[in-house]
Parts: sequence; C-alpha cells; structure tokens
Amino acid sequence: MKIGKKLISVMTAAAMIAGLAACGNGGGSNQSVSSSGSGSQKSSISSSGDSGSGSSGSDSSGSDSNSNPGSSEGKTYHIGICQLLEHAALDAATEGFQTALKEKLGEDNVEFDLQNAQGESTNCSTICNGFVTDNVDLIMANATGALQAAVASTNSIPILGTSVTDYATALNLKDWNGHTGTNVSGTSDLAPIDQQEDMILEILPDVKTVGIAYCSSEPNSAYQADLMKKALDEDNVSYKEYTAADSNEIQSVITTACDECDAIYIPTDNTMASSVETIKNVVVPAGVPLFAGEAGICVAGVATLSISYYDIGYATGEMAYEILVNGKDAGEMDVQTASKVTKQYNKEICETLNITVPDGYEELASE
Repeated sequence: MKIGKKLISVMTAAAMIAGLAACGNGGGSNQSVSSSGSGSQKSSISSSGDSGSGSSGSDSSGSDSNSNPGSSEGKTYHIGICQLLEHAALDAATEGFQTALKEKLGEDNVEFDLQNAQGESTNCSTICNGFVTDNVDLIMANATGALQAAVASTNSIPILGTSVTDYATALNLKDWNGHTGTNVSGTSDLAPIDQQEDMILEILPDVKTVGIAYCSSEPNSAYQADLMKKALDEDNVSYKEYTAADSNEIQSVITTACDECDAIYIPTDNTMASSVETIKNVVVPAGVPLFAGEAGICVAGVATLSISYYDIGYATGEMAYEILVNGKDAGEMDVQTASKVTKQYNKEICETLNITVPDGYEELASE
C-alpha cells in the first residue's frame, strides 16, 4: 500500500515537471493567444516591445498618436463650413480653405460639411446651430453674415471667418487690437480704400460726383463706404450715397445713381455681388463707369483693386491647421489681411465706354 502511494507520488511529480518544461519551451505569443486578457497578460504585452512578435504595427502607431497630442495621424477632423451665398469670390475662398487643410492634414484626415445659406441670415443660424449639435472640431464662416451666426451659436468651438471686411465692425468689438480675445479669428478681404479712391481719380481725373452704392444690411459695406467718403473728401470730390435694403431694390437704386453721378463705386458687398448682372445691365447702357471693391463685382465695372479670395481662404486653412493640430488659441491669433493687391480692368466694358486705362493694370480674366 505504501509502495503504491509512493509510486503515485513519483508519477505525479514527474507529470508536473513535464508540464513545467512544456511551459518553458512554449512561445510567448501562443500563451498570449490562449490568455483571457487578465491584468498580468496586459503587463506581459506592454513589456514585450523588445520582441518583434510582442506587438503589432497598429499597436505601435496607436501608442505614438497618444503620446503626441498635436499629431493628426489617425484622427479625422470634422469641419463645418457655412457660406453665406454662392458667387465667385466666396466660392474661391472656400476652395482655398479646403485645399490648404487637405494638403496639411491629408485628404483622409479631414471631412467638410459645406452648407450654403443662399443669402439668408436665418439659414446661417440654422446651419451653425447644426454644426454645434454635431460637435464639429472647427467652424469656417465665409462672409460676415455667416460669421455673426457662428459667433451667436457657440463660444467654445473655434471659429475662423473669411471674406469678412472688418471684424471689429462685424462683431461690434471695441478697442480693436487685431485679435478678438474670444474663440474667433480669420482673414479679411479689405483692400486699401485709399488706393481704390486713387484708382478712380487715375482713370477719371475730371470726375465730379461719385455714387457710393451698397446694401444697407451689410455693416462691413457701410464701413468701406465711410472710408471711401473720407478719401473723396480729402481730394474735394463730391459723392452721394445709395443703399439698397435687399437685392429687389438694386436695379432702381443703381438706376438713380447713374442719373445723378459721373461714376459709381461699390465696395465688397455680397448682396451687390449676387446681382452683378442686374447692375451691369443698368450701368453699361447708361454709360456710367463703375469701380468695384473686388473682381466679382467688376464684371459690371471698369476697374478694381483686387485681392485673391482663394489666397485668403488658403491662409484661413493654414490658421485652422494651427488651431487643430498645434493647439493655437483662435482668440490670440491676429486677423490676417491679403498680402497682395492687384489693379485690374475689364477690357470689354472699358472699350464699350471708350475708357483708356493707364499702364500697370492687368486685364480681368473673363469667366
């Protein structure tokens, strides 16, 4: 009986030794697969970085991404774009913005929700409130009405504007020092008004009265109009102001301006730009030269001091990258302006009105 018990003990011990030997010879990856994921197993995986079989490429990249909060790898950024309306200048700004972010983040790492408000401020509000509900990473507001709606919708999500003439005017900011101090920054489409006035006198040195026409519901247009009035006052040139409440009044307003003035100036104004063909059909038959604040409106005019809306849109995209990836504070980023302005003329209308443009003007590209 004792012999039998001893024999059983010896056999049991031999079996245990054999089992331990088998465990010692087995591959770590096999044990990893058979494990149910206990705490000790997690420790084993995290400490196996020196072994080629200990971690996969995806585990490694995930670790790198987590250790670098500024990295864009593995993250998809969701950007809401509210564009006030469709016309060439705003379209170009949106295109530049999207191109910049695709180039910097990679096309697979950014998604755009582009929505057009069709010129309606209530649509801007609905769009921007939707972006907040969707918790987008950033809102790009294209034009003043879109910016104002975005600001009303959130004070936490970063907002970048573009095609906005003056941020202090648009946002009713006092003591403007170049940045907002809130969650907002962006780019301005303001070309130097004094140089635009110089352009009018350069082409029409004998002009007596300039009509300044714009939409009364656009505060940035009123801001530009005031600057133009000051410039004309300095050169002792008379002016009259004409405002349209909306696009329905533009034809009659421009007709009156043509009857009473030698030339017309229209600043960057979204409502006017959306009705440029209507304006053209009034000023050209009337023989009154029109000077425009941007190239889109100059479809109806003789000359403009133009900026590139694509370029300011692209610059806005670069600012977005700094916010999204490098953690910049929008409120501390200075609003940027176009680095280059270009004198352009509309060859077709100049020939029709028998106007000779001085040297230094580029021909406006026909659309």
